[in-house]
Amino acid sequence: MSLVQFLVDHKLIRPDQAAEAVKHRTTSGGSLSDALISLGLVRAEVLRELMGAPPPEPNTIEDTGLDPRFLLYLLLKTMYVTGVEVPSAMSNQIRLHGGIIETILQDAKVKKLVSVLGTIGSFTGELRYELTDLGRQWALDALTQSRYVGPAPVPLADYQSQVMKQSIELETVTRDTLTRAMAHLVLPQSIFHQVGPAVNSAKSILLFGASGNGKTSLAEAIADAFGGHIYVPHCLEVDQQIITVYDDAVHEPIDPQPEPARPEGAPPAAAVPPAEEYDQRWVKCKRPVVVTGGELTLETLDLIHDPISNYYEAPAHIKAAGGIFIIDDFGRQRVPPREILNRWILPLERRVDYLTLHTGKKVRMPFDQVVIFSTNMEPRELMDDAAMRRVQYKFRLPAPTREDYIEVFRRVCKAHTLDPPSDDLLSHLIDFVYPQTHSPLSAYHPRFIVEHAITTCDYEGVPRALTKELAQEAVLNLVATQLPEDIELATPESPGGG
Repeated sequence: MSLVQFLVDHKLIRPDQAAEAVKHRTTSGGSLSDALISLGLVRAEVLRELMGAPPPEPNTIEDTGLDPRFLLYLLLKTMYVTGVEVPSAMSNQIRLHGGIIETILQDAKVKKLVSVLGTIGSFTGELRYELTDLGRQWALDALTQSRYVGPAPVPLADYQSQVMKQSIELETVTRDTLTRAMAHLVLPQSIFHQVGPAVNSAKSILLFGASGNGKTSLAEAIADAFGGHIYVPHCLEVDQQIITVYDDAVHEPIDPQPEPARPEGAPPAAAVPPAEEYDQRWVKCKRPVVVTGGELTLETLDLIHDPISNYYEAPAHIKAAGGIFIIDDFGRQRVPPREILNRWILPLERRVDYLTLHTGKKVRMPFDQVVIFSTNMEPRELMDDAAMRRVQYKFRLPAPTREDYIEVFRRVCKAHTLDPPSDDLLSHLIDFVYPQTHSPLSAYHPRFIVEHAITTCDYEGVPRALTKELAQEAVLNLVATQLPEDIELATPESPGGG
């Protein structure tokens, strides 16, 4: 489902208005929210309310969208694996409302799967439960089907709807926001002017040019320009199968709830009431930034099935939903780049992807992220006309000018608390060393030069200082060459050597 279709289905706009918004966005640029607001189709406050709306907390089993028997098995597995005995601890494990846990426990009691042990302490008066022999057998049977134990999953339809509500297409990045996010970068002004519309469009971007001139840094700065938050599910349920989505290596929670201090005898994992009421099967996070590189293969773009635990892990680009997906060193993967682009022809155009369960069933997933390809290869080496059309924004990051190279050098020295490089040292590098080695200036060289000087000084046990000799030595190391034998090397004794 596209975002405009979501808005139509929820009767926020009519089909003809959706077509008008898409046409306006195509001709005028900007985000979809800009188009909707400027055309007067949706009020800004309505969009803000839509974007900020969390998934509502379910109060009944029916509200969860899950089969009652599925939840019963999940609770039995949880009790068997974790040893929890009280409803509040079960609620904290499964992330469902206490009333739902009580309903499942009542069903388990009727089926003689659990028995009551009494109350725990005098703090809560909660009943303690344990599995009966039959309950343990059911738990073991359930574990043979799937070893997943953790927060209850979210139905796929609910996930699709939430992704649309918090779509990155609705996020507007202003000039000021982007300028602040890119303030630490030294780039041509033309890049600052061009990147803004591309970012606001939420379309895919190709950054290309020689290595070391800021492509990855620019991609990360673009990611920083997006604000707001999204809700990420711990996992999804599709045909009784589990797909994990939340990944603490990728997703950064906002205001995670601390575990409370508890007196002796209190439940071991008492749930903490959230500051904001929403479905605790979801985690409130910053918009994610996922970076992948040479390890990317066609296999990693599909669901990852563990045959032992018998559940799935979502691929990296699905974990990036609502955020940024950066493919670094594009073209250096083990699989040809055109195969990756052919795999993504449909997702890049229609913002939807199809993943495959081991049963052969296709799962329709939202493809809602800004994809940034970063490469030091020429675009025509990577993609055909069809891919060129779908990767709409392409920017070459050139080698730095003399002025930009000097500015980068000064910033790096300042960051490492060294004196600024002297004009004589800079002139020696730019006008002598680089021409003699037939090497272009590169934006990443100053950092290497400064760090080389620092580590060398530390090794020699002398005060840290950036000398002409050390700078020249670093550049020669970087370009893996030597000056011609008839050219005198810079030494500490050379005129202006320090």
